[in-house]
Amino acid sequence: MHDFVEKELLLLKKEYEKPQMSQAQFEELRAKMEEAKMADKKDKIKRIRTRAALTAAAFVGSFLLLPNTSPVIAHAMEQIPVLGKLIEVVTFRDYEYESDRNHADIEVPEIKVELGLPEDQTLENLERTTDEINREIKKITDSLIEEFETYLEEEEGYQDILVKSEILTATADYFTLKLLCYQGAGSGYQWNYYYTIDLNTGKRLQLKDVFAEGADYITPISEAIKEQMQAQMDADENVYYWLDDEIEEWNFKSVTDETSFYINENGNVVIGFNEGDVAPMYMGAVEFEIPGDVLNDIRK
Repeated sequence: MHDFVEKELLLLKKEYEKPQMSQAQFEELRAKMEEAKMADKKDKIKRIRTRAALTAAAFVGSFLLLPNTSPVIAHAMEQIPVLGKLIEVVTFRDYEYESDRNHADIEVPEIKVELGLPEDQTLENLERTTDEINREIKKITDSLIEEFETYLEEEEGYQDILVKSEILTATADYFTLKLLCYQGAGSGYQWNYYYTIDLNTGKRLQLKDVFAEGADYITPISEAIKEQMQAQMDADENVYYWLDDEIEEWNFKSVTDETSFYINENGNVVIGFNEGDVAPMYMGAVEFEIPGDVLNDIRK
């Protein structure tokens, strides 16, 4: 009985001591997002580099704000970076709310397949994949907006919600859209969604699809992440990951097929974790690029 009580007290102590995103860190995150947003408005022409079959393209974007009430709830259709003549991403909806106690800035992206492309199986797959991703994004953002508005009606303290998107990869082979979400009420929490499309098949990419059939990719990826975690902790005393924590169940053991990932511009696998997944909350959302030589022998 004594051991059980001691364990429970230790768990409570650990939970209490887990740092949260501070207000200063949140303001820094918001400032970075606002800076990117203003850059999009000022730089009407955006260019994104592609290689091989995809050529660089630019699209003139416009930002249309239609206020409905005060504070502002805005809906916009803004063109943002274009991927050759295959895919473009637009801002389907822009929801904004600002008051002394509450702040919301939710940009809802939508992936669109360019019209006029030759019909084939890849295009059919691509249209099906983008429809699926767009539905998922809409479901996520609709839920956040509904939750925010319910919170407003109940007048419960302070609340901040930010949702932005970023094109992480745009190559001849892969396209990745990242949806960054932040929600705060006192303390804050950031989490990300990664949507990767294999442009050779038009299908959404899963981790297993990157590797030869039957290959063990879980072990080398997991070990590479552990090595990077330890190296970062050795180099900076402020960096901490759950590797050898006294609460064993917190320690990072291994990635799974469901772990978030994408393929970056260098062709390397990048693994992403949300706040609190593998480290205390103050570490934020973290990513680990797996060196090519770790996986080259088992890649397709």
